[in-house]
Amino acid sequence: MTDKQKNVAILGAGVWGTALAHLVSRNGHRVGLWSRRSQENLASVLREANAIVSAVSVKGVKPTIEKLKTLELPLPVIIITATKGLDPATAQTPSLLWQEAFTHHAVVVLSGPNLSKEIERGLPAATVVASKDIQAAKTVQAIFASNRFRVYINNDPLGTELGGTLKNVMAIAAGICDGLELGTNAKAGLLTRALPEMIRVGTHLGAKAETFFGLSGLGDLLATCNSSLSRNYQVGYGLARGKSLEQILAGIEGTAEGINTTEVLMQIAEQQRIYVPISLQVYRLLKGEITPQVALQNLMQGDLKAEFSDLEL
Repeated sequence: MTDKQKNVAILGAGVWGTALAHLVSRNGHRVGLWSRRSQENLASVLREANAIVSAVSVKGVKPTIEKLKTLELPLPVIIITATKGLDPATAQTPSLLWQEAFTHHAVVVLSGPNLSKEIERGLPAATVVASKDIQAAKTVQAIFASNRFRVYINNDPLGTELGGTLKNVMAIAAGICDGLELGTNAKAGLLTRALPEMIRVGTHLGAKAETFFGLSGLGDLLATCNSSLSRNYQVGYGLARGKSLEQILAGIEGTAEGINTTEVLMQIAEQQRIYVPISLQVYRLLKGEITPQVALQNLMQGDLKAEFSDLEL
């Protein structure tokens, strides 16, 4: 192994974990891929690893952490979290869970407008790696960066993570918009108002507002809300077309994290009194309390106000 070559362990062998494994492998690094269904021993995958990538679903983060806590991780190992979601029990982001469990390790968030199937096809994309430890972020940047995958760094892991998480709720709303065939004007209005809602939540939780104007916020919002490859978009589109949530999920490959995120987000918003009108309508729709048509009507009948009054809709 050369000085530049790294051993990278990727935990989670779904479409996202596999896409990340291929990116790392194409850059000449050694890759070990592990999942709960893998026959390979976790300890052997982690042996001599310079970096660990967590690409499991948000519900799998805690069980994965517990498995790793039984093993001795060398201190130089960087933990990279590529999971977009909120923990149902604690409402924390995955990076916070990882940092609490491994206080002496650098934790880096990887997030951006990265549709797995496009990356697998070798189409160009860009992403962000964010950490309080900038040197660790630069190391991760070097592992993933290529002429097909542009990698930027920043020092706001929470904002980077929340951008990728909250946009999944908005992607459900975007799917509903397209499923109802509301047109380009309505879609543009929805996405434009979705961003300040994400910023409002993010800054309330301690993130930097400017992060949401970058790849992990606005960039991911545009990609996910405009592509049928997005599982969360598929959920909204299917609901608008009259399918039940159970029918939609049965036909989706992987996890639509926006469903759980909406649930946890509404708990946070209620407890901390954060104004989230779009998320509220998505939540009520997922719960079967309203129809897509009623959700639209509720948003269109909100109080009239100035566009930038406290970033409210």
